Amino acid sequence: QVQLVESGGGLVQPGGSLRLSCVASGFTFDNYAITWFRQAPGKEREGVACIANGASGGRTVYAGSAKGRFTISSDTAKNTVYLQMNVLKAEDTAVYHCARVERFYCSGFDLKTIVYDYWGQGTQVTVTS
Repeated sequence: QVQLVESGGGLVQPGGSLRLSCVASGFTFDNYAITWFRQAPGKEREGVACIANGASGGRTVYAGSAKGRFTISSDTAKNTVYLQMNVLKAEDTAVYHCARVERFYCSGFDLKTIVYDYWGQGTQVTVTS
């Protein structure tokens, strides 16, 4: 069955870095885009970055909050998507989830118009001094 498993979260000081991983299984990795979302307590789920493999050639899309600090990448041999997060801020504190996009390309992060059909359980990122 389709599974997405995140790891790599933790406690980090402001200005620090973390790399999250999302290991996918149960489907053809190249046929779907993968998106990272995050959700902080009391806030709505927010798209962070998306990557489209296969025919899209690893094309990426970033939310404004992630541009310049976060990098999404993938290792198709390992069916894994990474989110490298640098210069972390307190406002980056959230549970980070990866989700499979029900299409092979990235086109923003609108939860109302884009179908994300499978989600991982999430990994907690806490940025605090």
